[in-house]
Amino acid sequence: MHSPLANIAQIRPARSKRISSYDRTGGNADRIQIAAGERVDLASIEGAGAIKHIWFTIASRDPMYRRNIVLRMYWDGEDNPSVESPVGDFFGQGWGLEYNFVSLPLAASPRSGRGLNCYFPMPFGNGARIEVENQSPTPVDAFYFYIDYEEWPEVDDSLGRFHAWWNREITDPDPSGENEWSCLAPELKHPSDEGNYLILDAEGRGHYVGVNYFVDCPSPMWYGEGDDMFLIDGEPWPGTLHGTGTEDYFCTSWSPAEEYQHPYFGYAHVDHSFGWLGRAHAYRFHIEDPIHFQESIRASIEHGHANNLTLDICTVAYWYQTEPHKPFPQLPPSEARHPMPAISVTDVHRWRHAWRQSMGGGKLWGNERPS
Repeated sequence: MHSPLANIAQIRPARSKRISSYDRTGGNADRIQIAAGERVDLASIEGAGAIKHIWFTIASRDPMYRRNIVLRMYWDGEDNPSVESPVGDFFGQGWGLEYNFVSLPLAASPRSGRGLNCYFPMPFGNGARIEVENQSPTPVDAFYFYIDYEEWPEVDDSLGRFHAWWNREITDPDPSGENEWSCLAPELKHPSDEGNYLILDAEGRGHYVGVNYFVDCPSPMWYGEGDDMFLIDGEPWPGTLHGTGTEDYFCTSWSPAEEYQHPYFGYAHVDHSFGWLGRAHAYRFHIEDPIHFQESIRASIEHGHANNLTLDICTVAYWYQTEPHKPFPQLPPSEARHPMPAISVTDVHRWRHAWRQSMGGGKLWGNERPS
């Protein structure tokens, strides 16, 4: 294990450079504007080197701009992006929201999480390109950015290329019902990863370094009895890396519903509703314990024990690997990336009304069972 400061004193044959949105006239209009539907190259770099830090802040009249603006990165002249994600989710901001977030490789800083920072190192041997696409129906009024990078004489062959992939699924419950904590019937067994929510499916040689996990739970029941499962190099289930529950994978315990932010793991956002209703953002970065693969990796997690819950799950997986990489599935259109509506107090009261009718009406408290 090495301290993050272990190599800070090393003198290297590198040149530090920056591409930013500064006003080229010497004025104070230090931003670019992006029309609706426009794709813009923020950086196009030749030669070898590594991106060391990225900072964005954005002003838009579109309330969903963080889901509607897409970030892509390309290394070494490739045609398929190695990074493709809505810009908010990439930096650890779920559902188009703005909130503060602290971790070692990613941060969303004040005011109110609007300063988006990335410290994942991103080496390249023959050029790098970073673009954004405004899939909003309105222009981006102001996009400010820094892209800090180093020029190197050459790149070490042992360095993988940085990748990040966004996925989203509104999961299907088991046909027997949403039976978390055996509240409806004895729980089922699930001796496979079939039906799991997919975090990553990659081919090549490299190592997985973490995930931002955004879950919207439409029930006050705990959503996180799902085991994490990693199948490495085509190995069969259960594989050599099999977990015990959602909060366990995120290094917490006992169904948390509170914010906690460690450099490597935590909960950056919870709804503070009742039970576990609503939106939670958990994160886990494998800085000290990357998950290595020589041929392939399939990372997934159950949505409730035995995949018994309907959840709206979005993730951004982060990893390094050799190129070429397996091309990503087509990114859903912007409207298909928007979050589900929040469950309201009125919705819950309607549930109670339907339950009362199913019980025949009368003086009912709420915990009665059918006879």
